[in-house]
Amino acid sequence: MMGWVMATYVFKAELEEEEDGRWSSWIDVLPGCAAWGYTRDEALQALQEGTEIFVECMLDRGDSIPTSEGEISDGTTVTVTVETVGV
Repeated sequence: MMGWVMATYVFKAELEEEEDGRWSSWIDVLPGCAAWGYTRDEALQALQEGTEIFVECMLDRGDSIPTSEGEISDGTTVTVTVETVGV
C-alpha cells in the first residue's frame, strides 16, 4: 500500500558576494537551483524557498534527488523536508 511520507534532503549551499553588493546563492548538485538577495541571509532564505520547490518538482517528475558530494558539515547547508509517495 502506498502512502505519503516526509523526506528530508540536505544540500551544500554556495554563496558569493557580487561586485554590486548583492549575494548570489546556488546548489551545485541541483543545476539551475539558484537565488539572490541584497544580503547573505536574504540570498540563503531565497535559496531555501527555491530549493523546496525545485525538489518537489523533481519528485513530481519522478527524478532522483542527488546528494551533495563531500563533507557538508563545514559549510552552509540548505535543508528541505517535502512530502513524497512512499511504499
